[in-house]
Amino acid sequence: MQQASENTNTYNIAFYNLENLFDTIDNTETLDDDFTPTSDKQWNEKRFQKKIKKLAKVISNIGFTEIGHPPVIIGVAEVENRNVLEALVNSKFLKNKAYDIVHFDSPDERGIDTALLYRKEYFNVLHQEVFTLFLNNEFGIRDYTRDILYVKGQLEGELVHLLVNHWPSRRAGAEETAYKRIAAARRNKEIVDEIMAIDPLAKILVMGDFNDDPQSESIKELTAATLYNPMELLLTKYAGSTNYRGSWNLFDQILLSHSFLQQYGNSLRFEDAHIFNPKALVAYRGRNKGIPFRTYMGRKYLGGFSDHFPVFGTFTIHRTAN
Repeated sequence: MQQASENTNTYNIAFYNLENLFDTIDNTETLDDDFTPTSDKQWNEKRFQKKIKKLAKVISNIGFTEIGHPPVIIGVAEVENRNVLEALVNSKFLKNKAYDIVHFDSPDERGIDTALLYRKEYFNVLHQEVFTLFLNNEFGIRDYTRDILYVKGQLEGELVHLLVNHWPSRRAGAEETAYKRIAAARRNKEIVDEIMAIDPLAKILVMGDFNDDPQSESIKELTAATLYNPMELLLTKYAGSTNYRGSWNLFDQILLSHSFLQQYGNSLRFEDAHIFNPKALVAYRGRNKGIPFRTYMGRKYLGGFSDHFPVFGTFTIHRTAN
């Protein structure tokens, strides 16, 4: 009698804030004037192509050491439009990986959006939509921010729900703007609850640049009962995904439903979480030494990658074969 055996495939799912991936064309409907050839930043085609090449190389290497191939799914933030995403997936380091794109233009004042890149060979998109986040500022005027991108699809036949976020910034102060991120968290929780009402064991990933750390009130809104945060322990005094004035933050996170953690009777499982921070992505000199090697510091062009490190989770799919 032939004994049953288990086949296991391993995949990485990532998130990466690409730090102002703008084209060089002035869009009269958004505040993108900084990223044109005639601006103080002198954002031109040569610099754009250099950034595309650098980011594509990073994406091709995320988790490669661990499993031997790039992420099967990657959520991204701070992209201006579909054109810059097309340039990214068709560039030298990614064109043979057959990434496809899910993208919607958001109402953000600067014109930056979230998006999802996925390898068509492994992931099949079944549904895509955006959920608008309605916020008012302290004067009662609408604060236009990024939508929440929702994608439902199948990874090797396993149904997965993905929410890609870029929450309101702390620019006007962390405490003063906290209510906006709490509202974003609650909107995500509403979406997650709707999914779980239909399928209590749904596999759900909520990823993004949350502009808050794992211990922040906004994140706790999601992890108090509904989701698990495998990245809590990755933030230390010496490590994070972004750095502000010498202090580390882990704004970039991937949260997951508890169904990923079940061992028995569960074919799609979460294994571990990582910050992708090899030496090549780290500034090696000057006042930014030791933190993400970014493209700009204010108006000064540095020629780096992003002011954020990517983060990723490793997942396994287990199949029983006779």
